[in-house]
Amino acid sequence: MSIMTTITTTTTTAMGTEQGAAETLLQLIWLASPALPVGGFSYSEALEAAVEAGRVGGEEQAAQWLSDQLALTLARSDLAIVARAIEAWRCSDAAAIEALNRWVLSTRESAELRQQTEQMGRSMLEWLKNRESAEAVGLLAALAPAPSWPIAFAFAASRGGASPRETLLSFAFGWAENMVQAALKAVPLGQNAGQRVLARLAGQIPAAVDQALGLPDAQRQAFAPMLAILSAQHESQYSRLFRS
Repeated sequence: MSIMTTITTTTTTAMGTEQGAAETLLQLIWLASPALPVGGFSYSEALEAAVEAGRVGGEEQAAQWLSDQLALTLARSDLAIVARAIEAWRCSDAAAIEALNRWVLSTRESAELRQQTEQMGRSMLEWLKNRESAEAVGLLAALAPAPSWPIAFAFAASRGGASPRETLLSFAFGWAENMVQAALKAVPLGQNAGQRVLARLAGQIPAAVDQALGLPDAQRQAFAPMLAILSAQHESQYSRLFRS
């Protein structure tokens, strides 16, 4: 093989690798985007009820509320589930996928929170049907009574070459962006305040992701009593902007 052939082959391989990495990154950005038609922007996850109850009343309190939610619920529940589900999807482990989906649905402590994860999961499934074959999404579609949001997100991410850590960073940032948008409307906050809150969350997300990746299955939990109480109260709140 000539030197020129070797150089050409190496260059082609490098370009292919860079192209694959770019496609994977864009896929994660797409999945994290509030423009993804799954309805994440329509939920406040009890933040609106916390505002109504006087627990959140400004930028600092909103930032602290969301930071606590990231550390106490997302890192120990949804992020850990997404990490485990990616592995299960890539191994086509139907039993594990079904068990993880049941766990998510059973740990939603209010009707609103369960409705949210089911609706977003179904919407992700419908979006995927335009991109994947019926056979490819068959197991996701068969999950009863619906695929939950973390399980559906993990499926979509598993179709690319992203690492679990990259996928969890995408999932967490998508959550943070939606929640900050909810805070802008519910608290309310100005745009600059919202960006400061988002920057604070972005700085905390890597540690939350690492915690989730290292969390044993036996330590996974979704125990957040005040969040559950406020979510239940939100179901009958007189005036509200969000569905949860």
